[in-house]
Amino acid sequence: MTLWSAQDAATATGGQVQGNWSVDGVSIDTRTIQPGDLFVALKDVRDGHDFVAQALEKGAGAAMVSRIPNGIAPDAPLLIVDDVLAALEALGRAGRARSHARVVAVTGSVGKTSTKEMLRTVLSAQGRTHAAEASYNNHWGVPLTLARLPEDTDFAVIEIGMNHPGEIGPLAHMARPHVAMITTVAAAHLEAFDDLAGIAREKAAIFEGFEPDGIAVINGDLDTSPVLALAAEGFDLQCFGEGAANDHRLAYVTLTPDATICKAMIAGEEQVFKIASPGRHFAMNALGALVAARALGADTTLAARAMVQWQPPTGRGTREEITLDAPEGLTVTLIDDAFNANPTSMAAALEVLGAMQPVDGVGRIQKGRRIAILGDMLELGPDEAALHADLADLPFIRAIDQVHCVGPRMQALWERLDGDQQGLWVDTAADMTAQVHKIIDAGDVVLVKGSKGSLVSQTVDAIRKMGQSLR
Repeated sequence: MTLWSAQDAATATGGQVQGNWSVDGVSIDTRTIQPGDLFVALKDVRDGHDFVAQALEKGAGAAMVSRIPNGIAPDAPLLIVDDVLAALEALGRAGRARSHARVVAVTGSVGKTSTKEMLRTVLSAQGRTHAAEASYNNHWGVPLTLARLPEDTDFAVIEIGMNHPGEIGPLAHMARPHVAMITTVAAAHLEAFDDLAGIAREKAAIFEGFEPDGIAVINGDLDTSPVLALAAEGFDLQCFGEGAANDHRLAYVTLTPDATICKAMIAGEEQVFKIASPGRHFAMNALGALVAARALGADTTLAARAMVQWQPPTGRGTREEITLDAPEGLTVTLIDDAFNANPTSMAAALEVLGAMQPVDGVGRIQKGRRIAILGDMLELGPDEAALHADLADLPFIRAIDQVHCVGPRMQALWERLDGDQQGLWVDTAADMTAQVHKIIDAGDVVLVKGSKGSLVSQTVDAIRKMGQSLR
């Protein structure tokens, strides 16, 4: 099905067309481009114009460029624009304008991508659903998602993120959501804000893009919930959480090694749902997703039943069994949560680890252990040392047998740990990677958690290389 004809794309962007072409997708990456995609030659770390010839060789239907690159045929299918990023934004706005989909936008300090994927899962069971890929939530990710929006979509899920003040509002205006959800407000990106209230106000800028009769879905249990509620004045406000004052309440959560079982009261009706992965934070995100789905017009009971189909995205709490090369048949359980970290998400991950059951009697040590490998939490501002050290006071950490720490910030936690619980401290992820075969044994459950910039994902890769991953 044609996504953009040459003429429609030219009208949307004000660009000049070379050739008579049509495309059925939009891509910014030649590594993942599909035949028939429009390749958008963005300038980032590298100039996308350097890859136009490669994109066309791989079957791109056309390329959006601000200049004609060297090495391509004179009759190559092109859309020539003044500025590629501005043209992508215009294409995204045009994609949103022609769509009749019900649109939900999701933001929050923690859980944006997981909640976006939950919404994709439950809404796909009730209609044609389009959602952002991966964490495409920034100044190019949001317009790219909208530019990819098929005209016949029933539901669209747009993730919106930020690192600094003033980023969410323009993206919300572009997305024009009918429903906007804020998962939570936590100490993430604090170095760019004065306090949590400042972060809350920036998150609440998502309401600025509302369509008429917009519905704001917020976590009502936060210290900053009043800030969010104030920003939503004039719109329908739906609060979710555990507190009795919320419109939609999580009644109980039970964690098992394999699942999270939840009961909630949503608009006064009892809903029981299961998440096929352990995590109290997943339960709260799922409740918010169900409330948002209801606000979009979806059937809440059907959405609750579909929630069991959701699994955490890679690097965000994904659990897998690693079958070791030797001794044959023995396994290690890996929890890969190495994409992002702040004190709130770190606490949630440690609670999950504390609820896991290692296997005794199978390894060198003969006692399965709960092991955490924790990398630095970045962008926390002047209190970063205290915020790392305070992880030692979490009740869940007492159930963890050994904590290994990576990075200069995480040294503050390592110094607070006592006895056998104090594992290794190393300066870099590469240093920890060299040690994983010594610190992990068959029967262990291993959590790897840290900000993306801490590079602890390297440790995840090293653990996988100890054997064959079986998800």
